Amino acid sequence: MTNGYIELDHGSGGIASNELISSMIIGRLDNEFLRLMEDSAVMDLPGTRIAFTTDSYVVDPIFFPGGDIGSLAVHGTVNDLSMRGAIPRYLTLSLILEEGLPMDHLKRIIDSAADAAGHAEVIVVAGDTKVVPRGHADKIFINTSGIGIVPPGISVSTHDARPGDVILVNGNIGDHGMAILACREGLSFTSPIKSDSAPLNSLVSTLLKAAPNSVHCLRDPTRGGVATALNEIAINSGVTALIEEDCLPFTASVKSASEMLGLDPLYAANEGKVLVFASADEAPQILTAMKGHRLGKAAQIIGRVTARSAAPVFIKTRVGGTRILPMLTGEQLPRIC
Repeated sequence: MTNGYIELDHGSGGIASNELISSMIIGRLDNEFLRLMEDSAVMDLPGTRIAFTTDSYVVDPIFFPGGDIGSLAVHGTVNDLSMRGAIPRYLTLSLILEEGLPMDHLKRIIDSAADAAGHAEVIVVAGDTKVVPRGHADKIFINTSGIGIVPPGISVSTHDARPGDVILVNGNIGDHGMAILACREGLSFTSPIKSDSAPLNSLVSTLLKAAPNSVHCLRDPTRGGVATALNEIAINSGVTALIEEDCLPFTASVKSASEMLGLDPLYAANEGKVLVFASADEAPQILTAMKGHRLGKAAQIIGRVTARSAAPVFIKTRVGGTRILPMLTGEQLPRIC
């Protein structure tokens, strides 16, 4: 914000986004929930604990291989609730429509959102619709909010990773961001790249049942990708994450696209992946549980947590060296969620 204006970088999910939120928003609205900067706020109500979240979706294009803005909005909100160990229950769905949007496009998007909500076992209970003049939006923007119930005894947070934890991911990295970019730029590959957009609540429930006291932190690496999510967790928890390059799962198409475009897939968005920080002694049990779920068949242990050292995140390269893996700087892939 050195020039006094909002830039695309401020929506990247990286350093600029974090600086914008910290300097312009948190200080003015500061409270015990907001300052944690979690995917959802967890609050105690009489007789229960709830998780509450909100999000907005401005993806371009609105239809892409593996999904569309309607299913993405539902999946993203369900996943934000799930990252606090909550069972998602209710969503809102608010639409900002641009004049000239074809009615059949809107129908397709709403049908997709309804189908996604059904599969995730959540109910859309409220919403709103606004229409803006042609040229004042980009076809359709969607805002959602979500409420979930946190089961007794469950407590996961990006502030709770600890030395000795292992780091797992439930499958291939970077599919969503690369699918959006390939679609936008008209690129084709031998094996088409599809978005990984999916609701993670069932997988998270499986993990928490397998090791309820050993899962310390969950995070879906959306904007800014795996690298940025790891940095956020390590900073919040005051630890260092060390990941192994040889253990990172990528599809051949994502590798090819990344090399062709000069992009690092560790900074590409994901919409159906979860990073799991858990006790090392329960890691085999957790990995088995992940691989037994349809969204975790390619699950891997990708690293471990140590006491805080010179940087929040390091990556051990294939040649045996170690380098710092920083948070995303700049805007790698605009409008990916």
